[in-house]
Amino acid sequence: MSKREKPVKRTTVGGQALIEGIMMLGVSRGAMAVRTKSGEIDLEEWDIPEKKWYQKCPFIRGIFNFVSQLKTGMTYMNKSMEKSGYLDDDDEEPSRFEKWLNDKFGDKLISVISFIGGFLGIALALVLFIFVPTWAFTGIQTLAGETDISAFRSLFEGVIKIGIYILYLWLTSLMKDIRRTYEYHGAEHKTIAAYEAGEELTVENVKKHIRFHPRCGTSFIFLVLAVSILVTSVVPINSEYFIQWLGASKFIADLLRVVCKVLLLPFIVGISYEIIRLAGRYDNILTRIISAPGLAMQRLTTKEPDSGQIECAIAAITPCLPKEGEDDKW
Repeated sequence: MSKREKPVKRTTVGGQALIEGIMMLGVSRGAMAVRTKSGEIDLEEWDIPEKKWYQKCPFIRGIFNFVSQLKTGMTYMNKSMEKSGYLDDDDEEPSRFEKWLNDKFGDKLISVISFIGGFLGIALALVLFIFVPTWAFTGIQTLAGETDISAFRSLFEGVIKIGIYILYLWLTSLMKDIRRTYEYHGAEHKTIAAYEAGEELTVENVKKHIRFHPRCGTSFIFLVLAVSILVTSVVPINSEYFIQWLGASKFIADLLRVVCKVLLLPFIVGISYEIIRLAGRYDNILTRIISAPGLAMQRLTTKEPDSGQIECAIAAITPCLPKEGEDDKW
C-alpha cells in the first residue's frame, strides 16, 4: 500500500478523539461513541444546525467554524469523561475540598472545571505562542547590542512557536492517558480514510489504512503557526516601530506588538482554514507539500489503534455519513 492513500472521494466528515471514545461530525448529523467501564459502546447522536452565511463565506468562515468546533469539542470531551467513568475513583475518599466542590456545584462540577481548564489553556497558549517568542527576541536583540537583527524577528519568533508546539506534542505523547487518546485519534483518521476509499466500514478494512490525514487539527495548528510567520513578516508591527513612532519603552512596545498579533489571529486562522480545505480536497504536488509538515507531526498525535477503538470510530461515523442529496464536498 502506498504511504498516502488515494481516496475515491473527499468527504466533509471529520472528528475528534475523546476520552475512551470519538466524536464525528457530518453534514447534518453528529455522533459520539464512548467505551464505558462495562465494555459497551455508548452512542449519542444529535442534529447539526444548517450553517449560516458567515460559516460558508471564504476567509470569514474559518474563524467561526474554528470557534464552533472548539466549543463542540470541549462539550463532548466533558461528556466522554462522564460516560467513560474517567473521573471515577472508588478507592479513595474524597477530600474536604472535593466534597465542598460537589456540594457547591453538584452536576455542573465537571462543566465548571472544564471551563476553568479551557480558560487556563487558552491563557497558557497565548503566553507560550505570543508573549514568550516576542520577549525572547527582545532579549536576543538586547544582547546583540548595536547589531540590528529586527529583519529576522518574525522568522525567529515563528521558529520558537513551532519548536514549542513540537515539544508540547512530544511531551504529551509520553503520557499514558494522552497516548490512549492519541490511539483513538488514529482510529478516527483510519475510519475516515476507509470511508473516503469507498470501502465497507469493518474493523479489518479500517486497520489497513494509514493513520495520518491532511485535514487533521494537528496539521491545522501547524498551518496557523506557519501562516503567522508570513503575515507578521508582511505587516509592519515590529516593536522598534512603536519605539520610534510613539516613543514607547521596550516593554510597552513589545506589549503593543503582542496586542497586534492577537488582533491578527482571526485573519491568520481564516487564511489557514482555506489552505487546509485545499489540502483536504485536492491531491497534487502542491497540496502534498503543504500537508507534509502536519502529516509528520501526526506521528506524535496519532498512534495505532486496537480493534475496540476502531469499533468506537465506526460506531461514531456511521450516523454521520451523508444522506442522499446532501452536499458532501469538502
